[in-house]
Amino acid sequence: MTTAPQRLFIDGEWTEPADGHYEVVDPATEETVGLAPEASRAQVYEAAAAARDAFATWSRTRPEERAAILDRAADLMQRDFLANAALAQAESGATTGTARGMQVAVGAARFRRYAKGALEPVEEAVPPQINEAGPMGRAGIFGALAVRQPVGVVTCITSYNNPWANPAGKIAPALAMGNTVVVKPAPQDPLSVYRMAEALAEAGVPAGVVNVVSGSAPEVGEAAVDSPDVDMVSFTGSTSVGQRIAEVCGRSMKRQLMELGGKGAAVVLDDADLDSAVAGIGTTFSFYSGQICTAPTRVLVQRGVHDALIEKLTAYAGYLTVGDPRAKGTVVGPVISAAHRDRIESYVELGRKEGARVVTGGERPEPTGRGFYVAPTLLADCTNDMRVVREEIFGPVVVVVPFDDEEEGIALANDSDYGLIDYVWSGDVARAFRVARRLRAGGVGVNTIGRNMEAPFGGFKRSGVGRDVGSYALHAYSEMQSIVWPG
Repeated sequence: MTTAPQRLFIDGEWTEPADGHYEVVDPATEETVGLAPEASRAQVYEAAAAARDAFATWSRTRPEERAAILDRAADLMQRDFLANAALAQAESGATTGTARGMQVAVGAARFRRYAKGALEPVEEAVPPQINEAGPMGRAGIFGALAVRQPVGVVTCITSYNNPWANPAGKIAPALAMGNTVVVKPAPQDPLSVYRMAEALAEAGVPAGVVNVVSGSAPEVGEAAVDSPDVDMVSFTGSTSVGQRIAEVCGRSMKRQLMELGGKGAAVVLDDADLDSAVAGIGTTFSFYSGQICTAPTRVLVQRGVHDALIEKLTAYAGYLTVGDPRAKGTVVGPVISAAHRDRIESYVELGRKEGARVVTGGERPEPTGRGFYVAPTLLADCTNDMRVVREEIFGPVVVVVPFDDEEEGIALANDSDYGLIDYVWSGDVARAFRVARRLRAGGVGVNTIGRNMEAPFGGFKRSGVGRDVGSYALHAYSEMQSIVWPG
């Protein structure tokens, strides 16, 4: 798949990039998908200035008008569903089912959700307060109103693992709340985000409200963060990059929403349904080829069921077909790039040196021909001080650490720099909830890897700052204002 060279989207215009183009590569075939624009620092600043100019009008539009635009955009994304999914698959290496069901479909669904979100009340009455006479004035009853106001210009920096759902989860709630946006897509798969911008433009979004600037050079993202016209940065990506962004934001007190790394603990207790646990843990091998921060990559299993769980996970990995994501029956597609494949393989080798036992995988799948493939890999005999247990690998690699009793399992789970989503498997629901409440993570799945898409999403510790999803995303992209009056 190749397309005409993509242009930037700035102030409602498709604009030639100042620094040329770079190739977007299909991770499955290593062929060129298309040419993405390389913005200059000046063009990123231009996009932020356009968003600043558009904010005054957009923030005062009626919620119904914002809702209608978001709904129309979702209709247009759905109209071009198969073409959008084919592009997402070519850029990201996702399997056909994932590209359609979890990327484009979820992206459109998020626009629909926040079309409704634009109509949610932004005002909440605060109980009246009786004030005695004093230095602040006469006695009286004071009413108050808490009002959610848009933050302003929001820079959205998105991740490469889902070029539809992740940008939609930032752009749609930000627009619903009356903000304007500068979107800086991941360099590996930016073309899908330009498709999203096309849908928004056709849906009638005013000039400057949505701007998309891409680039393979770090300067593009840096400019999108340090522009004086930007009020908030919403970032999904690695903790190390998030820390650097937060430092820049701190200098000018920009608001932040950070969804960062994870090393999800899956606590498997000795009364667990092991088949259910394996089905959940096994998604680390298959879903996005493990390139997802919420994956249950760190399995903590009570010794009584340790060997049985290893056996079942090994068998599960053996059933997974690795290969062309476009082929029917493929479960594990490629990872995003050759560099990332090398990084994952280096972690597996590090695990060997640290004393872990490679139960399955650990070798490059053969014969795959071209493409960046990593075999589903299971590392056993691990301890919590190993780097493969403590650091985010972001690939189809599961590590297993045994524990003796519930207290030890909880302590091991919490002995991590991360705290995004953990999991508990137990046949005793009360026991599972008791353990879940003690885990230092932003979310806990009890006997499931499923999510409630209205529940707050975000991390403890180095897994992030703030919460989004559902109405919580609307809150994240707003500021609270208090209005007080004498009754």
